[in-house]
Amino acid sequence: MGKNMVPQRIFLTKGVGKHKERLTSFELGLRDAGIAAQNLVRVSSIFPPNCKLIPRKDGLRYLSPGEVVFAVVAENSTREPHRLVASSIGLAIPADRTTYGYLSEHHSFGEKEDVAGDYAEELAAEMLATTLDVEFDADKSWDEKKEVYRMSNKIVRTANITQTAVGDKRGLWTTVIAAAILIFE
Repeated sequence: MGKNMVPQRIFLTKGVGKHKERLTSFELGLRDAGIAAQNLVRVSSIFPPNCKLIPRKDGLRYLSPGEVVFAVVAENSTREPHRLVASSIGLAIPADRTTYGYLSEHHSFGEKEDVAGDYAEELAAEMLATTLDVEFDADKSWDEKKEVYRMSNKIVRTANITQTAVGDKRGLWTTVIAAAILIFE
């Protein structure tokens, strides 16, 4: 299998589900994300060399019901009324596309979408920076770090996809999902 197991495309997706049963709220979140009909296998967080990030609508066309699909998944759930939950996938792609990048998973309580998304993006960028010998200072602001990455010419792109939701006021399970779906064809 070897080289055939290196994904050629990745797409990002997200969803939210609410139900009295936790598992069903998770299923509804997967449906909202467009990936409920697949058998997901969770993998760690490497963005493969020469892989192309594609839009969700394009990526969904590659999937078939029942297919085993590899994914980097972040999820979080609550049934506490009014509790804010977040799940986020961060992405850092190197300028040299023949080398690998990073995906990160982050799930939290009480963080707004932009805060959770920036954190996940920063995690991925930090992991990539350490492999590329790019200076990384955790005490700098996110904007200052992005400028360092731009100046280094080693990290070309960072991004995130984040799903937040407020816990259902009636106490239903509320599940948020963010995922990077790996495509092999």
